[in-house]
Amino acid sequence: MNFKEKSVNNQGKTLNYQFISTAAELDKACSHFLKEKIIGVDIEADSMHCFKEKICLIQMACAGQSFLIDPFEMKEIDPFLKVLENPEIVKIFHGSDFDIRSLDRDYGIQVNNLFDTEIACRFLGVKERGLAALLKKHFNVIADKRFQKEDWSKRPLRPEMINYSVMDVVYLEKLYQILSNNLDKIKRFSWAKEEFEIQTRVRYENNNIPPLFRKFKGAGKMDNRSLAVLENLLQVRLDIAKAKNRPMFKVLSNQSLKNMAEQKPISIAQMIDERILSKKQADMYGKKCATAIGEAMALDPKDLPFYPKIRRPKKDVRIQKRITLLKKMREKLSESMNIEPGFLLNNALITSIAVDIPGSKQELCDLESIRNWQVDALGENILNILSY
Repeated sequence: MNFKEKSVNNQGKTLNYQFISTAAELDKACSHFLKEKIIGVDIEADSMHCFKEKICLIQMACAGQSFLIDPFEMKEIDPFLKVLENPEIVKIFHGSDFDIRSLDRDYGIQVNNLFDTEIACRFLGVKERGLAALLKKHFNVIADKRFQKEDWSKRPLRPEMINYSVMDVVYLEKLYQILSNNLDKIKRFSWAKEEFEIQTRVRYENNNIPPLFRKFKGAGKMDNRSLAVLENLLQVRLDIAKAKNRPMFKVLSNQSLKNMAEQKPISIAQMIDERILSKKQADMYGKKCATAIGEAMALDPKDLPFYPKIRRPKKDVRIQKRITLLKKMREKLSESMNIEPGFLLNNALITSIAVDIPGSKQELCDLESIRNWQVDALGENILNILSY
């Protein structure tokens, strides 16, 4: 390809790569990618360091060559996006959920023909599914996890960061060959492929849309006054995080907000005395928090927010019995199939099945959120239980 090749040394192994930072280099590389059948892909972002996270580095590997694409150096990366969208090329990711949501957020594209090594491991009964564990197991390579939390928006990238980023993709093709062969051996490749396809359709969700408390764990158990306090405090944290360009958890923790919403301290001194905020946090944010709490406490009862209640079916002894039987069946098959129970059949789906009582495989397939592979693997057992 006539790129200027560079290399990094990892545990005595030389890993070659090309750094792409111009449109011409990207066009050339992507012309090469489009001729390949399989490529490994990964991205690095700055979600641990910035309020508005963004993709900071894109890594790709194919046919023994690795490429690092710097999106900061180019206004457009359309050639790369066309590679991801091409349905003829298998794109190997590991734990692709964050990557696919990030690609949707930043570029509005869908990855086609995905192979997710983490999902594949679930169908193979692999307990330690982290990429570092898989690299150690299959290639005796030790990955340095500390760079997962690095600030990838900073330039220049340090040599050890480049080393880590190359490591993330250089073994994906070999890992794909191992996992796909193992899936074929136990006739689960089609099951995994269905899950891969569903994974390609996940999309980025903006969690900063009012009311903010709807995305806050534990808010559903709060009374209306506490919800009003929580909503005001969440807005305070959001505004501060935006202004400082920092992740919200680095401004105020969820636990601190929960404690303030429940205890409703009226002064900065109380926040410190009750150990809700540290002295440093109280000095920086205490006044704004106290104001937010005071405003919520002054709201007329009719203006208080409320948490939307989910209508749940009334408890029915027959439904509960079916749920119990389905869970017992799941546990037994989970052990014999070597697939984790929650992945094999989650509790929400078990409840739907117990309530709807499908009478055939077609009716099972018509249930919302059930997979074809689940009907294939569990259908007969489910229908037998429901027929009693």
